[in-house]
Amino acid sequence: MTPPASASPLSPPDGWRTFLWLWGSQALSVIGSAIAGFAFNIYLTQTRFPLAEQKPQLAAALSLTALAWALTATLLAPLAGAWTDRHDRRRIMLACDVAGVALTLGTLLLVGSAATPLWALVVITALMGAVSTFHGSAFDASYTSLVPHERLPRANGMMQTVWSLAGLVGPAAAALLIGVPALLRQSGSGPAWLSGLRDGVPFAYAVDAVTFLVAVLILSRLRVPSPNRREGVARGSLLADMRFGWVFIGQRRPLLALLLTFAVANLCTSNLGVLEPLIVKFGLNGDWEARGGTLQGTLATLAVVQSVGGVLGGVLISTWGGLKRQRVLGVLVPMIVSGLAFAAFGAAGTVLGAAAALLVMGLTFPAMNAHSQSIWQSQVPPELQGRVFSVRRLIAQFTSPASSALAGLLAARYAPGGVAVAAGLTLAVVAGLQLLNPALRRVEDPALSAHAPSGAD
Repeated sequence: MTPPASASPLSPPDGWRTFLWLWGSQALSVIGSAIAGFAFNIYLTQTRFPLAEQKPQLAAALSLTALAWALTATLLAPLAGAWTDRHDRRRIMLACDVAGVALTLGTLLLVGSAATPLWALVVITALMGAVSTFHGSAFDASYTSLVPHERLPRANGMMQTVWSLAGLVGPAAAALLIGVPALLRQSGSGPAWLSGLRDGVPFAYAVDAVTFLVAVLILSRLRVPSPNRREGVARGSLLADMRFGWVFIGQRRPLLALLLTFAVANLCTSNLGVLEPLIVKFGLNGDWEARGGTLQGTLATLAVVQSVGGVLGGVLISTWGGLKRQRVLGVLVPMIVSGLAFAAFGAAGTVLGAAAALLVMGLTFPAMNAHSQSIWQSQVPPELQGRVFSVRRLIAQFTSPASSALAGLLAARYAPGGVAVAAGLTLAVVAGLQLLNPALRRVEDPALSAHAPSGAD
């Protein structure tokens, strides 16, 4: 049954305070990962493949690493969800944060070596994707065990704000760290080993490792309850638990329609990490070069502007709390705007125009995702959310790997901006048509959550 409107039945008295600590620690870790992720793109575009004639190799490296992360995270989602519902969610998050420390330090060593093969970067990126999906599954399923039901939209808005804030702080911090050795060489100060480094990319990964450690220390002192299975329901096999999410969603066509809409959205826009560096390097280079800018600075500017939009959108949804009825409109309308903005980004001929388009995209993401998350949290009982949410993630994101791979192939042959225009217009049209879908408009029907399957074979 749907939890009562007053509070989640599993929320401890201090659940909101625990959530705030958990949110803060994970926010710090997300920001650290954003710093490392931006530094990794700079490493590929400026250090690994700096020449114009290396465009095909750069496109391949960007798409392969993005594909490795997305494919691993997506395919392991059902296993992560079943594991989450069977084991202590706090311990899962702790183990993933510890693994994050080890993998981040490993990546630091790889990017610091000039002889690192591309396949090694692909493998370690895939492992990070695996850790991310297990951590994300446990974290997402912990909300309703901590947060009163009426505060779920606000909590979702806070998490959306974190992702946007990470995009705001990450590029700026990474750009500063990357430039440290060069600044020391210019000033003739600092130890020789530091000023002699090629760039400061390893510093970004060191910061990421520290944020993982802080998350471990804070989480180790928190109590995050894991809901028990329903009384009288037998515990099935791990395989049965992995199948359960498919059954739950398959019996609810409106939820499936919502997921397939997100699958199209991810197919169209998950390629931003691949296309943006290529558009800046080969499409907007005339503009930022004329202004005396740099590739690194332009990429950081665009990332910061998009994240400013995301922070503003996140603060708005956190303060407002979102739509109380017909929340699906809070998903589809921002999705249409986001598609049009993505097309405008691809068509932009100046850095200013590209920044304006990305600002609008950033504004739409928090509303879109927070409304979607609230719909799911109201329709899925807490003890089933690990399994159901993991399949939800798989269905919604199974197109992300294809998006990265396809973008790399198309951008190597055609203008990257044209690829973005086609993708954005496709998203806007599909989301607009879904406004007319009667099944999707019934996604919040209380009958959908009234009879949840037991989960046992």
